[in-house]
Amino acid sequence: MIRTTRRTVLAGIAATPFLPGLARAEAVGRITRFDDALDAVIDVASPIEVLGTGYKWAEGPVWVKKGGYLLFNDVPSNVCYQWRKGKIAKFLDPSGLTGPIPAGIREAGANGMVVDALGRLIIADSGTRAIAAIDLKTKRKTILADKSEGKRFNSCNDVALHSNGTIYFTDPPYGLAEGDKSPLKEIDFNGVYRLDPQGKVNLIDADLSRPNGVAVSADQQILYVAMSDEKRPQVLAYPLDVEGGVSDYPKVFCDFSAELDQKLPGLPDGIKASRGGHVFATGPGGVYILAADGRKLGLISTGKAIANCCFGEDGKTLFLTSSDMIARVRLKISGW
Repeated sequence: MIRTTRRTVLAGIAATPFLPGLARAEAVGRITRFDDALDAVIDVASPIEVLGTGYKWAEGPVWVKKGGYLLFNDVPSNVCYQWRKGKIAKFLDPSGLTGPIPAGIREAGANGMVVDALGRLIIADSGTRAIAAIDLKTKRKTILADKSEGKRFNSCNDVALHSNGTIYFTDPPYGLAEGDKSPLKEIDFNGVYRLDPQGKVNLIDADLSRPNGVAVSADQQILYVAMSDEKRPQVLAYPLDVEGGVSDYPKVFCDFSAELDQKLPGLPDGIKASRGGHVFATGPGGVYILAADGRKLGLISTGKAIANCCFGEDGKTLFLTSSDMIARVRLKISGW
């Protein structure tokens, strides 16, 4: 989820050097209340605990229930890490593209991830430019889709699942060294897609300049898409039909233009929807806790850009990938 200007747009406070994989008990940032309804979701006094730091750009966190551990990616380093019982170790190396890295590839690693009903790790493989499934026992990778109408994807970025097995994903050019001008780019737009259970790729939207994070509402009726676009820093909501197809034009679910104007670190990026209807959306300043109608209830801030988040442990822990670090904070509700 990184582009040419991202280091300047998204960069937060400079990190203290620290070896990846070492945990330390440190609390950072703060939680800000915008609406009293936030109190039912999180205690503003809850500490944001740093679990590890020293990564180039942490991304794509996912909790693996069967095994009880967290996986997250360091996209530029092409490594997927595992956090388990307070210890961090490499889980996949490489996480994405295997072999020599071509000069035209900026982000060789995997990015967004989710675990499907079969227990497979579904990844947006930025470097391989594909959607892939990984057997968590054997770590064997299977490419599920790498083309649309015969043309290679740009650099697949994030993934989300429908209960019927449909995979939604975004395909911006962040993983390509020259972005939209890359000679490796075969598709002349940056799309949002759905991969149906039969393996067919369907285009959802070709009109977004920088589609990024994706999530599906708990009732399976809404597809959320975040846009890391300085000119349009929004989260869109697409209505879904019973088969998981988009049934109408999207509506603006939340706009972060005011926060971007304040030069807060970050842009709309990763996004997760809780079973209770709340949406946890990254944006300028951190992770915004949104009501089902898009109202901003509160903000979880680490002082740095937060790329993504996920629910884990008993469902009441929110894990955060924030620039060079991985962190967590406790919730009052379960996201599952």
